[in-house]
Amino acid sequence: MISSDDNIETIAQLVESAKRYVGVKSEYIKLDIIEKVVRLLTLAAVTLVALLLVVLMLIYISFALAYALSHLVGTVGAFLIVAGIYLLLLILFVYNRRKWIEKPLVRFLADILLN
Repeated sequence: MISSDDNIETIAQLVESAKRYVGVKSEYIKLDIIEKVVRLLTLAAVTLVALLLVVLMLIYISFALAYALSHLVGTVGAFLIVAGIYLLLLILFVYNRRKWIEKPLVRFLADILLN
């Protein structure tokens, strides 16, 4: 028969192992959260820089297109055509925002946060 002292020692070891397991598990969860936050912040920073560069590029392309069209329809007409192109792009973007933005973003965030 197992003595009472052996039972107490076994229970103490079990409690100590459980405490270590909880500590290690909580540390793992913290590191996992930190990794996911860093991935999201990195994506946000890269996206912000890319968007800034795309906006600057679009400004220069818009002026180049307007000046190229100004020989055909005049300066005001050329700038109105460029503005109309942007208006059409805006309408297309708003119409397809769920398919182009929301669904891919939800999939990406779910992939990061659930894995």
